Amino acid sequence: MQKVKLIDLGLKDYKETWDYQEVVFQKTIDIKVDNRHNNLNNPTSNNFIFVEHPHVYTLGRSGNLNNLLLNEEQLSQKGATFYKINRGGDITYHGPGQIVGYPILDLDNFFTDIHKYLRFLEEVIIKTLDEYGLKATRSEGETGVWLGVGTPFARKICAMGVRTSRWVTMHGFALNVNVNLGYFDNIIPCGIKGKAVTSLEAELNRKVPMEEVKSKILKHFSEIFEVEFI
Repeated sequence: MQKVKLIDLGLKDYKETWDYQEVVFQKTIDIKVDNRHNNLNNPTSNNFIFVEHPHVYTLGRSGNLNNLLLNEEQLSQKGATFYKINRGGDITYHGPGQIVGYPILDLDNFFTDIHKYLRFLEEVIIKTLDEYGLKATRSEGETGVWLGVGTPFARKICAMGVRTSRWVTMHGFALNVNVNLGYFDNIIPCGIKGKAVTSLEAELNRKVPMEEVKSKILKHFSEIFEVEFI
């Protein structure tokens, strides 16, 4: 069973967290490159970062800037920042009350299949939401986790976007728990028009303890990926 180091950064600036991810990500890649070039077998580490971000909008590599509906002045008025970043996917929002998870895994320790990796991440969230009586599912062709798929009220509750290099992952998922959904009105979330965004709080009509949700995520992650957190 693989061991995964759990790191909880609390509430932390997006750029600082991104820089931190890059350091851990690059260190893992450097070990793999060194192993290959020098015929070594040094183990790589697996890491899982929990974090909440202050209000921020991020645009993925394939994203369209037109999906951000604010100019610089309006961003400032809302106390939000904006970054173009190196994950897949389009635009999304992060903010307080949202659980963001960044697994930095060496998939050579698991399976070398990005499609499978994303489906496993989705399954972790689906099983977590099931514990709250919510039937979450995938939406064909749209990465992430949704409620009400196939109805006029389809709504996204968890966005996902990852980057990989040499089978090492970074970035990850953002689950809306008690987040202010009004901030999503300033973007076309994930570039998908006509689909709503929701949260655990909105669905259950009550605030949900963040630590409680995190513990459920970790439980299902450890079962699905067959890992032990340290």
